[in-house]
Amino acid sequence: MTAVDERVEPAPAPPRRPNRLLASLRNGWRQLTSMRTALVLLFLLALAAIPGSLLPQRGVNRENVGEYYAAHPDLAPTLDRLGFFEVYASPWFSAIYLLLFTSLIGCVLPRLAEHVRALRSVPPDAPRNLARLPQHAAPAASDAAPADAAAAIARSLRGFRTRVREHADGSWTVGAEKGYAKETGNLLFHVALLAVLVGVGFGSWYGWHGNRLVVAGADKAFCNTLQQYDESGLGARVQPADLPPFCVQLDTFDATWTEDGQPTSFRADVTVESGGAAEQRSFSVNDPLRLDGASVYLLGNGYAPILRFTDRYGQQLTRVVPFLPTDSLQTAEGVAMFADVNVDPATGRQPADAQWAFEGLYMPTVRSQPPFTSSTYPGERDPAVMLFAYRGDLGLEVGNPASVYQLPRGQIDRGKLKPVGEGRLLRPGEAWQLADGSRIEFAGTRRWITVSVRANPAQSLLLVGSVAGLAGLMLSLAGRRRRVFFRVTPAGPAAAGGPAGVSLIEAGGLPRTDYPGFADEFDRLVAAARAERPE
Repeated sequence: MTAVDERVEPAPAPPRRPNRLLASLRNGWRQLTSMRTALVLLFLLALAAIPGSLLPQRGVNRENVGEYYAAHPDLAPTLDRLGFFEVYASPWFSAIYLLLFTSLIGCVLPRLAEHVRALRSVPPDAPRNLARLPQHAAPAASDAAPADAAAAIARSLRGFRTRVREHADGSWTVGAEKGYAKETGNLLFHVALLAVLVGVGFGSWYGWHGNRLVVAGADKAFCNTLQQYDESGLGARVQPADLPPFCVQLDTFDATWTEDGQPTSFRADVTVESGGAAEQRSFSVNDPLRLDGASVYLLGNGYAPILRFTDRYGQQLTRVVPFLPTDSLQTAEGVAMFADVNVDPATGRQPADAQWAFEGLYMPTVRSQPPFTSSTYPGERDPAVMLFAYRGDLGLEVGNPASVYQLPRGQIDRGKLKPVGEGRLLRPGEAWQLADGSRIEFAGTRRWITVSVRANPAQSLLLVGSVAGLAGLMLSLAGRRRRVFFRVTPAGPAAAGGPAGVSLIEAGGLPRTDYPGFADEFDRLVAAARAERPE
């Protein structure tokens, strides 16, 4: 008997179950880094920025947020909890920002690597049937040998990346392509967008800003400390002690206008103290002051009437009160409050209704006839101030926050601050004698400016990114990728029915993007290739 080999084949191993977690992460990454997701996130970022434009922001003006609370006491707390008063620092805005940043990186890096490989690769060979391409030129005779004709065709394709190939059947092909600037511009635009996003994020961490109203001829200079700003904001990684030490004092401010009141120039002359040295500097609207990593911008200007109040006991107080413009002709409104007046020298006490406040309307060039409601020219040709007097309790000792540019309306509504008589128009040097023996005098004006001091260490990156983005956008719009192919074959004998000549040149063209003018360009390229003579 013959032995039978009864080997048992091992059972195949069961297929490995895919890791669902890894599969989910991979699919999620693919979705996040798709161009569609990037566009959706960019749209969401634009939508998320709308509340920051419509609602007051604490980082810009805390007073406006307080006014919104007063006007909408029910809605404001809900909006505050959702972060609508600090939109750009809210978690939901940061989440969209980071997701967009990640999505762009995931989109751009693979495309960049693929584009580099495409630039390093050679143009493809001509297809077998050129007649199937969108553009085709029938074979034409040439007196040059196939090798010489192919070399001449390659020379005629100026600006194209070309590759000449010899084939076993004696034919030669020329592959040429052009238009990589479109993808280069597209990638440059997206890389620039990433740079801008990095710059914005870096600037929000390490940047800072502050706004301040500065009056010309002030006794004290304005110094770069957080306490001296009317409004300020520090980046997440900036401490008050990190602000560079310098002081600025406004010496003079000059403004010129045309006869119809249009501004022509603004210039501020200042004294800058930094590092123990003082120097005279000037700056204007389009020429900011550069100081130790910070820039001082001129935002606005106006007039500050000088009001001198003398109470019934002879005590004299002088206020230089900046009035805020209400129109382009520098008509301005303001308030001067005198709380520490009419104190009896004998007892040291002040009656409850002895405080004064004046609401004023300043006109650099007052009208010749009433009503005196607006100026006729922004320059001081005939300055005057219209004052309205109020007497009573200003309520300042209570400690409630109040604007220095408005009367305490709560005191007026409660009847603790009452208007006194009619308004009075005063020109420089004129005074108004009040009923209790007090006196208010309009002593002249000083100029004031509002400055914005800003530092952004990523400013250069933002500028480079913006310029590169515009350049990339123009390249992507102007570039059109296309390919042209030529096949040069040895010509058969004329008796066999073929055209007379040494070689036959056939051409085909393929636009890789929408290019309406490609047919005309293809005809020009074919004509130039056939006209090029061998060396």
